[in-house]
Amino acid sequence: MRDGVRTTGHHPETAAHYLVASVPRVPPGDTAWAVRSRLAGFAYECMDLICVTDEGGRLLGIVPVAEFAALPDERTMGEAMRRDPPSVHADVDQERVASVALHHVLSAVPVVDRTGHLLGVVPPAALLHILRREHVEDLHRIAGIGRETTRAREAIESAPLRRARDRLPWLVIGLLGSMLATAVVASFEQALSSKVAIAFFVPGLVYLADAIGTQTEAVAVRGLSLSHSRLAQLVGGELRTGLIIGVTLGALTFPAVWLVFRDVALAAAVALALVFAGGVASTIGLLLPWILQRLGTDPAYGSGPLATIIQDVLSLVIYFAIVSAMVL
Repeated sequence: MRDGVRTTGHHPETAAHYLVASVPRVPPGDTAWAVRSRLAGFAYECMDLICVTDEGGRLLGIVPVAEFAALPDERTMGEAMRRDPPSVHADVDQERVASVALHHVLSAVPVVDRTGHLLGVVPPAALLHILRREHVEDLHRIAGIGRETTRAREAIESAPLRRARDRLPWLVIGLLGSMLATAVVASFEQALSSKVAIAFFVPGLVYLADAIGTQTEAVAVRGLSLSHSRLAQLVGGELRTGLIIGVTLGALTFPAVWLVFRDVALAAAVALALVFAGGVASTIGLLLPWILQRLGTDPAYGSGPLATIIQDVLSLVIYFAIVSAMVL
């Protein structure tokens, strides 16, 4: 027993570690009255779900206890149950368990083996424990820490040489990227010489692209493990979000630049660059944490430096391309 959660000897981050086997199991032909009579006076480890199983113990459906309490006595469990109930396998990661509970609004999650036989459920106290653990873990990732374990403590308490070794490779990539960004700016030296005002907006554009990307990275690190949506759907939604943000910032920027510099073409170019930079930055901010996570790399180390330099370079290319086409 830990933190009020009964645990087993299985891997500490799987459903099997948290499941309890003593749960109500009833056949589909039993009436609500018969089940109430059978449950009376029996102490189960979890009563939040009544699991409907066949003779072989395979899970057929579930009846949440709140729905069961309102059933007429003559209603059978087969009629009342939720068919094709959400469930997880014993070896599934705890993040998936929490995600299923939230997605299907369940206070307990059934656990089955590979053949569909009911093993038990992950009870409410365990779900709360998992959600808290995953929340802290996500906060640690954003802060640059891997997991809420010895590894996480080592990331902040280990020798400076080891900490530098973990972080430097990504920052070296960032250094190379900054050289590339410098080369991009240098390639437009003639344009900058002919119209110095173009250079005034580079720091602001780069900053806003970084800010949009950083927001997206924070959302991605927290939400990717809980979302049931396809990656393409998530990327499409984030791209539209970035474009909406870019349009809003561009609309606010356009009149200010026009009034100060009395140059409608420059104002339009800056506004348009913000629109495209917003879409690009938000998309990169979502894709990079996902890619690094898939590769088994902690997103907290790599996504920040890598995303920043990619966003900077692309924002500069977009800005100067638009300026070249509209202003010069």
